[in-house]
Amino acid sequence: MTRLSVIGSGYVGTTIAACFADLGHGVINVDIDQEIVDTINDGSAPIHEDGLAELVAEHAGPNSTGRLEATTDYEAVLDTDVTFLCLPTPQNGDGSIDLSIMEAAADQLGATLAAKDAWHTVIVKSTVVPGSTEEDITPILESASDDTAGDEFGVGMNPEFLREGTAVRDFLNPDKVVLGADDDRALEDMYSVFDPLIDQSDAPVVETDTRTAEMIKYANNSFLASKISLINDIGNICKEFGIDAYEVADAIALDDRIGEQFLRSGVGWGGSCFPKDTAAIRAAARNKDYEPAMLDAATEVNNRQPDRLLSLMDNHVDVAGKQVAVLGLAFKPGTDDIRNSRAIPVIEGLQARGAEIVAYDPVAIENMRERFPDIEYVDTPATALSEAAAALVVTDWEEITALDDEFDAMSTPVVVDGRRAIDRRDGIVYEGLTW
Repeated sequence: MTRLSVIGSGYVGTTIAACFADLGHGVINVDIDQEIVDTINDGSAPIHEDGLAELVAEHAGPNSTGRLEATTDYEAVLDTDVTFLCLPTPQNGDGSIDLSIMEAAADQLGATLAAKDAWHTVIVKSTVVPGSTEEDITPILESASDDTAGDEFGVGMNPEFLREGTAVRDFLNPDKVVLGADDDRALEDMYSVFDPLIDQSDAPVVETDTRTAEMIKYANNSFLASKISLINDIGNICKEFGIDAYEVADAIALDDRIGEQFLRSGVGWGGSCFPKDTAAIRAAARNKDYEPAMLDAATEVNNRQPDRLLSLMDNHVDVAGKQVAVLGLAFKPGTDDIRNSRAIPVIEGLQARGAEIVAYDPVAIENMRERFPDIEYVDTPATALSEAAAALVVTDWEEITALDDEFDAMSTPVVVDGRRAIDRRDGIVYEGLTW
C-alpha cells in the first residue's frame, strides 16, 4: 500500500484521508489548525458527515488501526510518496476563484520537498479552473523545490465528486474515477493509490491530462446546477397553470436521456460547490471573451427561488411583528454546512419584513448562529411551530418531513414548503413552490 499525505482537513480532505486509510493506505492529514489535528488524533471527526466519525475512530486515535494520523508539520510529507492538495479555492468578488490558499500550500510543500531526493507525486484535489495545475501550481512547486516537474517530481489532477451528507458513500462507490496527469510516472502513482478503490467498486476510470480533468469537474457541477434550475423554471410555470410539477418530472424522468436525479424542483441549490463552481467557470469563460448565457440563466433562476417562497407566504399572511418558523438551515440534509444555504436569503427576506424568526435544524444551528446571532434558535421543530404565524420549509430533514400534528399549534397555520417535504392535509393553508 502507498503512504499518503493529505494537505487540508475540510469536507474533502478529512473524507478522503479517512477513506484512503480504510482502503489500507497509511495516511497523514496535514492542517494548520491545531484543534482539528487534535480532534482527528483523538479519533473524532472534525465535521458532521454521515459515516465519517466511524471511519476516523477506526483508523485514528486510541485502539485504532493507526493508519490515519494528523499533524501541523509539513515535514511529515517527506515520509510519504504521494501528496493530495485539498484546500479551499474561495470565490472572488467577480466569481473567479482565489488560488492564494492553494498557492501558499504549494509553496510550503515545494520547500519541504526540496529536502527529498526520491520521486514524489503531488495530486491537486481541489476544484480549480482549467490550466491552474499546469500554469499556477506546478511553477510554484518547481520554484520552491528547485526541481522540475516530470523529472524530479510528478503532478496530477484528481477532481472530487463528493456530495456533502453522502461523501463517504460517494467516495467508496464512485460513478467514475478521473485521473489527470501529464507524465506517465505521475499517472502510475495515481493508479497505485486508486487501484484498491477501482478494484473494490469496479468504477470506470477516465484517464486524461490535467487540464481536461479540471474541466470535467466544472462541467459535471455546471450541468447538474443547470438541470436543477431548468426543472425549477418548469416547476414555476407548472405552478402558474395549477399543475403538479413533480408529476410532470416523474413522467419526463422515464426518458433515459433525462433520468430522475436532480429533478426535485424547489427552493434551489446551495452549498459550497454548485454556486462557487458555476461562478468560477462563468468568470473563466468571460476571461476568454465568451458569454455563458445558459449558466447565467441557471444562476438567475436559482437566485430568485427564495423570493418566490417568500412571496407565496405574503399571499396569505403579513408577518410583520409575528413569529415565523424556518425549518431547516443547512443547505441540504445530512450536513451542518450552511454555505450558500437557501435559508440565508429566506431569513434576510423575513428580517426585511419585520418578522420574528424562530429557526430549527438538527445539526446546523451553531453555524447559522454565527451568521444570524440575533434570531431565536430552538431544539425541536415542534417548538419552532408552537406560536408561529407561518412556517417555511427550507431543508427536507427527516425530522421535518415527519411533522404532522405539530402544525395544529400554529397561531396562523400557513405552511410554505420549499422542498415538498410536508404532506398536505386539512386544517392548514399549504403552499408549495411548484405545485
